[in-house]
Amino acid sequence: MKDMKELQGGNGMESTKGTTRDRVARAPSLWLAAAALACGLLPAAGPAAAAQETAGRWAPAAAPCTSEQLIANSAQRIGGTQVRITVINDGPGPCVLAGYPTVALAGQGSPDRNKPLHVIRQGQARAVHLAVGGRASTQLTFTPVLGEADGYCASGAGPTVAPSIVLGVGGGGFQLAPDDGGLFALCGTTVQATAFRGSRS
Repeated sequence: MKDMKELQGGNGMESTKGTTRDRVARAPSLWLAAAALACGLLPAAGPAAAAQETAGRWAPAAAPCTSEQLIANSAQRIGGTQVRITVINDGPGPCVLAGYPTVALAGQGSPDRNKPLHVIRQGQARAVHLAVGGRASTQLTFTPVLGEADGYCASGAGPTVAPSIVLGVGGGGFQLAPDDGGLFALCGTTVQATAFRGSRS
């Protein structure tokens, strides 16, 4: 019993009342401190959140794609006179591709030794946002060679045959051969090219 009284300050009831009064007295100050802390934090968090939203809204757009970050493997034959060419963003960051390619005929040697073709643009150009690994495609349509074997052109001129083309995009050029191992054959000096569009393959 003595030990219990010493722990309670001599009187269990008085000790309990004293403790209760202390807690009651401290409660308003604790609530005020918490409220002040909250009031101090909220204004600080508000501008920070607003700054993040503004930064996201006004973040600079991805830069235009360059030939250094793009890769292209081959020209996919999709018809007697059509090929599809897909370029891939190889990084290191996202980029934006827009517009139409340039096209030139080339041999198997240097891509600088080529014969430019006049590109007839097809479709409306739109910005294509390419994440790393993203793809965009353009479709080329050549004036067909008529007949069989060596064929002939409606104009009476002889057809043109080339083992490769140079696709100009992003400030550089890609020398590409048909994916079936054949040759490019066309009449005239023009080619139709669609604007670049996002592609999954």
